[in-house]
Amino acid sequence: MKFGNKKLVGLLTAGAILLTMPVQSGASTGITAGISQKIAANIETVAGGNAGVSSALASCMDAESAGISAGDAAKTAAGASVCGYSNLGIAKVEGNLNVREAAGEDAELVGKMPGNAGCEILGVEGDWTQIQSGEVTGYVKSEFLMTGAEARAYAPEVSSTIATCTTTTLRVREEPNTECEILALMPEGEEVEVIEDQGEWLKVSVDSEEGYVSADYVTVSNELNKAMTMTEVKYGQGVSDVKVDLVSYACQFVGNPYVWGGTSLTHGADCSGFTLSIYAKYGIYLPHSSAAQANYGRRISASEAQPGDLFFYGGGRISHVAIYIGNGQIVHASSERTGIKISNAFYRTPVCVVRLLD
Repeated sequence: MKFGNKKLVGLLTAGAILLTMPVQSGASTGITAGISQKIAANIETVAGGNAGVSSALASCMDAESAGISAGDAAKTAAGASVCGYSNLGIAKVEGNLNVREAAGEDAELVGKMPGNAGCEILGVEGDWTQIQSGEVTGYVKSEFLMTGAEARAYAPEVSSTIATCTTTTLRVREEPNTECEILALMPEGEEVEVIEDQGEWLKVSVDSEEGYVSADYVTVSNELNKAMTMTEVKYGQGVSDVKVDLVSYACQFVGNPYVWGGTSLTHGADCSGFTLSIYAKYGIYLPHSSAAQANYGRRISASEAQPGDLFFYGGGRISHVAIYIGNGQIVHASSERTGIKISNAFYRTPVCVVRLLD
């Protein structure tokens, strides 16, 4: 959903408050509910604008030829890299590629690589390739991994220009100036997709919305999606079995596509379509609107949040919703680039938190 002129009239009051408030860290220590990511899987694959930053794009195309041998992975020429990888591999699946702790289908699942995600190839063991992607290191079936010249040629087609916040709190604004309203606050290290480079300002996509950030407080690079970690579930006090089951159910769709107006957990949903469909399984029927969903249940503080609660985001009005999964994290249908993903619950400042399940 794009910000329009009429749409942001309600931001005047909220913007004034944000402009006078002290800058705060995007991370919160108030969350104590303890469920982290849990994504059920038992198969190797799960079906499920380019910015004008020339230097970033060039970094994604500057590698020499490389490939993997039967026993090891050959390296690219010294100093060369493709989107940050010296020996690139790309997941060639429509859904997710399972990453396992060891080379075998019975090995523990340690992560998932979404389709077109990139990785560093560390070596080859039989029919398996050892990789490192994001915070995940493990083994994938070699048949589902694009490598060598094919991967290097394909990378520019599926990479995105990313701006990474380098300051404690970055203001995302309605227009490319410091006099307009603040749409969101982004913590240090958070990444947003660059839509257009306008010199001193970058037009960026935050979930399905658009805004501007100062180029002085970000670093820009061309990147591929990364693998997602899968940590063991830790339950917090007061968390019911229903909430645990809901979070587990929601997380199994991570990596599936974002489709505006959609409600399909496998073929595509937008943010409210995702929460609508998840809660419908548990007998709670929500409208297909993030703003309308905020009027259901009861509002609580972020420090009281438990797995299954809904986090709402936006500027002067609510425009995005996510499901809290514990340990300061949410699962949500974020954008067309990332699909359904897990994020820091405070990657933006929440407008409110709502509890639907007691």
